[in-house]
Amino acid sequence: MANAVSSEPSRQDVGNNSLEKLKNFVLDFIINYGMIVAILATLVYFTTQTESFFTAQNLLLIVRSSSWLIIVSIGITLTVAVGGFDVSVGSVASLASMLSVALMVIWEWPWQTAVLAALAVGAAIGLVNSFLIIQLKIPDLLATLGMLYFADGLHRVITQGEAAANGMANPWADRTPTEGRIAETFLELGSGRFWGGTVPQWLIDVMPENFFIRGSLFQGFPYAVVLVLVVAVVFHVFLQYTRWGRMFYAVGSNREAARLSGIPVNRVRLSAYVLSGILAAIAGIVIASFTGRGSIGAGADTLLDGVAATFFGFAVLGARRPNVFGTVLGALYVQALLIGLTQMGISDFYQDVIKGTVLLASLSLSFYLFRGRS
Repeated sequence: MANAVSSEPSRQDVGNNSLEKLKNFVLDFIINYGMIVAILATLVYFTTQTESFFTAQNLLLIVRSSSWLIIVSIGITLTVAVGGFDVSVGSVASLASMLSVALMVIWEWPWQTAVLAALAVGAAIGLVNSFLIIQLKIPDLLATLGMLYFADGLHRVITQGEAAANGMANPWADRTPTEGRIAETFLELGSGRFWGGTVPQWLIDVMPENFFIRGSLFQGFPYAVVLVLVVAVVFHVFLQYTRWGRMFYAVGSNREAARLSGIPVNRVRLSAYVLSGILAAIAGIVIASFTGRGSIGAGADTLLDGVAATFFGFAVLGARRPNVFGTVLGALYVQALLIGLTQMGISDFYQDVIKGTVLLASLSLSFYLFRGRS
């Protein structure tokens, strides 16, 4: 009688299946949470290297100094979501920063009108960008690159290449002293705080030693942090949970398919660039209120860091598409790297190399594993 062939899996098959499941679990974990782990590892490293890093004051400094970068990055995220790209945001932020201060100091405008004018200029630049890209069919990179140079030059023309500040010489009136002042209310956005006071003893006890380095006195939450939180929540909800926001992704995924399905593709793309311009202007206003002046090139650094933050967001929680939550984490990560390296005494010319290396390594690993998993 022939031996019956066993239908049960062999031990080798069971072992192979277990290894395959383990491999898939590890890959899925890295794809979904690898960036979160990288952020936490970086924070832990800086905490062990410098006592001042993991403190309430320093963490608030990271968030507050990230505020304009986060806002600019969200604007970039919107344009990338529709399959475009806006490289003019840094110069638009510089222009809005300079214009808002110059209108108050040189032309003595009320701060509310100066802010509205800066926002209007940001929206107008976004409108022009969309016209160049949608109607004239100029590639988005080239169109916004041209606008970058235009806005950069214009913000220098406003004050004839000088910083705008209280007491400056008027470049348009034989350099007579200006009488306008930057409104205190305007400056409060960058320097003001609320909810300050004594920290409860139980909270001091549960936190690490010296977390509240000024003893039991908490200076409060910066207004800029609240503004960023509001902007981030609004645009996260907009992209993830509204019909118009979902149309952004549809247009970015397949423009022709979106058009055939009845989506107003051109209006969606136009709104993305206009919103990007407005957000860049808001970032410039925050920079001016934080520094108390309109500086030449104030927003220039936000472009490259904003691009890094936006594409960093692709790899957060396995999103694989532009998203506000990932962008915010990316911007905070970039700023935490900068502040941590500074506190460790790393020279400026090494910081960009280290920052670029860390970001490239993290993104490359995540995207490589995602392709392999797919």
